[in-house]
Amino acid sequence: MASSEENSQTPDSGSIKDSTTSSDTKEHEGGGENKSIIREYAEAIVIAIILALFIRVFVVQAFKIPSGSMIPTLLIGDHILVSKMAYGLQWPTDCKIYVGFPPVTCYSSNIFWKFGDPQRGDIIVFRYPEDEEKDFIKRIIGLPGDTIQARNKVVYINGQPLHDEAYTQRIDQGIIDGHINQRDNFGPITVPENSYFVMGDNRDQSLDSRFWGFVKMDKIKGKAFMSYWSWNGQGSWVDWVRWDRIGKLIH
Repeated sequence: MASSEENSQTPDSGSIKDSTTSSDTKEHEGGGENKSIIREYAEAIVIAIILALFIRVFVVQAFKIPSGSMIPTLLIGDHILVSKMAYGLQWPTDCKIYVGFPPVTCYSSNIFWKFGDPQRGDIIVFRYPEDEEKDFIKRIIGLPGDTIQARNKVVYINGQPLHDEAYTQRIDQGIIDGHINQRDNFGPITVPENSYFVMGDNRDQSLDSRFWGFVKMDKIKGKAFMSYWSWNGQGSWVDWVRWDRIGKLIH
């Protein structure tokens, strides 16, 4: 911050100034500069928080993958970016204060400016229907109006088999006790309006629409589009980071 004062040159009259007064004035000016710096820092922090909150609510949000339900597409320890604008601009709702940065988080719903509809194959993050405090990530299989059915692990959409071998995994460990038949054989069911049928790519180890139903449009938070970091944490330290997954686009 620069001062705009000008010092005029006048003939020396021989007068003197009180040194105490002069010193006090300088100290006061110094205190004012300190206050200005503090104010500038405070304003910068507030602007940063507002900008971070705006980006988090309207543009993009980062998530970490804690489970293996989307293997092989997403691995445990992947850190991904989710576009909040993939399907349109959403009003922020249900804001909560928490410890972190930014210190406020808001759920979004009720698209007021629509860009497009979710498509089959999109990997979406949404609020878990049975506990909306939790976020889930799955792949869209059925669109509104589709008839979905599974026979012996083969998924049929409107009577046609879904060719998903390129991105799915089946290891058949039967970890979902008591639901094997529901997992491998279900339907036919019709997807309601404004709802979607989702499944994990790790078909045999995913709790998804086969067990708790459809995902409503207003519960979708965004579309996953990139892995920006991936932490393995196993083996030697050289292998802790999955370098080949950094910057990997999600399909």
